[in-house]
Amino acid sequence: MSTPLLDQIQAALATVNDPEIKRPITELGMVDSVEVDAAGVAQITVLLTVAGCPLKDTINRDVTAAVSGVSGITGVDLTLGVMTAEQRSGLQETLRNGQAQREIPFAQPGSLTKVLAIASGKGGVGKSSVTVNLALAMAKQGLKVGVVDADIYGHSVPAMLGVADHRPTQVDDLIMPVPTPSGVSVISIGMLKPRRDQVVAWRGPMLDRALVQMLADVYWGDLDVLLLDLPPGTGDVAISLGQHLPGAEVVVVTTPQEAAAEVAERAGTMASMMHQRVVGVVENMSFLPCPHCAEEGTEHRLEIFGSGGGERVAATLSERFGYDVPVLGQVPIDVSLREGGDAGKPIVDSDPTAPGAVALTAVATRLAGRGRGLAGMQLGLTPTSKF
Repeated sequence: MSTPLLDQIQAALATVNDPEIKRPITELGMVDSVEVDAAGVAQITVLLTVAGCPLKDTINRDVTAAVSGVSGITGVDLTLGVMTAEQRSGLQETLRNGQAQREIPFAQPGSLTKVLAIASGKGGVGKSSVTVNLALAMAKQGLKVGVVDADIYGHSVPAMLGVADHRPTQVDDLIMPVPTPSGVSVISIGMLKPRRDQVVAWRGPMLDRALVQMLADVYWGDLDVLLLDLPPGTGDVAISLGQHLPGAEVVVVTTPQEAAAEVAERAGTMASMMHQRVVGVVENMSFLPCPHCAEEGTEHRLEIFGSGGGERVAATLSERFGYDVPVLGQVPIDVSLREGGDAGKPIVDSDPTAPGAVALTAVATRLAGRGRGLAGMQLGLTPTSKF
């Protein structure tokens, strides 16, 4: 057993990330011991954060593969243990970087995470579908993306991402978001309920606490983008978001018809009242491409829900706020968009060339490439003297 060989094993272990925390297991203090016997078998003990860790098989596979690639190692004997309460406390301190509990990292002045809240005036306009597809489209562009399903009563995001029955791992009072095959991490109040069919019947203070818990008690790591799927309307969660994340930018989702456009304007106005910038409007279910005309090589749009709703919302909000609120995209009615949501396989991943996927990917690209503007945002300046 030589020191250089142990150093090589440690270097190999440093390439293994915890699948939930997304940081090297060596950095997290999960590697308890490393030894090599005379036959070249590496005997390694890795400590899981909690007993029954749902991704222990992934850790087992990744550690074995990494160490097996070290020259001179003939086999790997891996033992999975469990951290003590003291070790978990140390892990929490490492993850929080010494910060106090219940501090929302995305609200701090030094945060580099772009926070996008997806809002709508009414339900049924496809806001959750837009959210999950934007998240996956951004992840496919190489960004680290997290999703908070803040629609407390109508939490459908986990099902759309294919993780409806998954539960987050909890390290004492620190919660790990649930990873998805696409690389997007997600947390939802539905994942914190004892049963999937349990009804959430909360009012103001409880809703605020739930939002804070999903933002402050969840270890998100270094995200490029955090998307929040807000409940429809201008209620408690929208107000709480404005108070806790005044720097969040808002995307308003509407459909073309007059009734949807009118209430969508209220959602945008609510965001402005909370000193958040509205960065654009997405018109969902804009039109149905005529399948018969497509077969003949021509384009004919069937405007089932009317037309002009997105443009109206954008124009009204632009005039009201004094800065440009553009229409980010028009998403056509697409059967595969609905099927993908029902199957837990969003369309931008399962059928990326479909019209709906192309439109949503274009919106994601536009949002991801935006710089941060100050128009419409609260600067937090307070006068100190009078002239």
